[in-house]
Amino acid sequence: MSFQKLDTLGHKLEALEHALSILGADEATHMAPGGGEKRAEAMATLAGMYHAQATAPEIADWIAAAKAEALNEDQVLALGEFERGYINATCLPTEFVERRTAATMRSEQLWRELRAKGDWDSFVPALEGVVALVREEAQLRAAALDLAPYDALMEQYDPGNRTADLDLVFADLKTFLKDFVPEALAAQEERLARRPRKPLNGPYPIEKQRELGLAAMRAVGFDFTHGSLAVSHHPFCGGVPSDVRMTTRYRTDEFLSSLMGVLHETGHALYEQGLPKAWSHWPLGKARGMGMHESQSLFVEMQLARSPEFWEFALPLVHLHLGEDAIPGWDIADILAEVNHVERGYIRVDADEVTYPLHVILRYELEQELVSGKLEASQVPEAWDAKMVEYLGISTINDPKDGPMQDVHWPGGAFGYFPSYTLGAMIAAQQWAALEKSLPQAREAMRKGDFSAINQWRADHIWSQGSRWSTPDLITRATGEPLNADYFKAHLRERYLG
Repeated sequence: MSFQKLDTLGHKLEALEHALSILGADEATHMAPGGGEKRAEAMATLAGMYHAQATAPEIADWIAAAKAEALNEDQVLALGEFERGYINATCLPTEFVERRTAATMRSEQLWRELRAKGDWDSFVPALEGVVALVREEAQLRAAALDLAPYDALMEQYDPGNRTADLDLVFADLKTFLKDFVPEALAAQEERLARRPRKPLNGPYPIEKQRELGLAAMRAVGFDFTHGSLAVSHHPFCGGVPSDVRMTTRYRTDEFLSSLMGVLHETGHALYEQGLPKAWSHWPLGKARGMGMHESQSLFVEMQLARSPEFWEFALPLVHLHLGEDAIPGWDIADILAEVNHVERGYIRVDADEVTYPLHVILRYELEQELVSGKLEASQVPEAWDAKMVEYLGISTINDPKDGPMQDVHWPGGAFGYFPSYTLGAMIAAQQWAALEKSLPQAREAMRKGDFSAINQWRADHIWSQGSRWSTPDLITRATGEPLNADYFKAHLRERYLG
């Protein structure tokens, strides 16, 4: 049976994925500095083995033969998702992959060196080379997938997303936010005039912060029999569903950034831990895509952990682990003013949830123009600045370091990824609205630190579905309607103007 051959292959691929994921997580957390060279060699060898097995020519025959076999509904969906992945993995010639890998590695290394100096002119030739390769890749993928070039790039990150749909949703959100940002800032100023922000009372010992983070993870449902928390330069959630490796970083002068980081990564971890175990060795059993993954982390961080109900439960937890005098005189309103502070800024990764989508929409619009050839790499600073001035009222024209050089995505050739970030925020808000309709007691349960019903709803509607459906279909099935910016807008109004 050809389906059985694919099933056997899936177990082998899962084992290689497992080894690569755990080695990668270990490299970022516990590996000794001198272990890098041999670790890179080991991971490159495993990655080569994985690619050779995942793209073997006989797989095309197995897929074709399996289509003629008597399969149940799950098997049909699993086969379809396997084929989609196989086409994506094999549509780029080896010669092209080697050229692209060499160019993006050189570009990333150059970017690290030149970003610190803000030396855009020296970086442009490398970026031009990457953009040329991205255009070539977009054409190759478009031909194999029968999609428009930019849609073919997005398909790698969020299967089913199309610019025709996203352009409308993002245009609507952009129009709203351009007016809403000044409103939110004015409302915040009024609140701060009545009640100024209070200083945090550090230092906060790292070990105590760690205990607080572990307690928060446990409360929102993290399974410590299938995961752990470590420290890394950049927080991430890696490993495998049966052994999730989560990390954070600590500052001793404040504790909120680490706690919020832990809760964000826990959202990713809960998704991984909730995926369908019976299909873990098939693409069907994997998380749907980057937008859906980001929606699960932002659901925990934004919808839950920045709400007043969450802090009714969490403030006593802070006192328990950091001490009664950790934040003297603070109440829930003070915490909320801190974690929901809005500010126009240059840096996407530091942005609050109100201004963040405008950073993403700016990049999404420029990416499409770069891929289509309407914009050249050398023209990016002017185009970037024009949008920053229009959307956020600040200029980056003489500051490429904090303008178009701030992200690693373009130097690394990752075009089509940015939309996932704002999609995640919108899906999270829509998901909460749908969840609250069926669980009107959800906020009350959160006040008590009980997240079981909230997690069960998400497990039923999202986690257990794996990759059975495209991103748009999964949104519709989980929430009862297609992606709708109105839920995110309502969430922002309630939180920042309410």
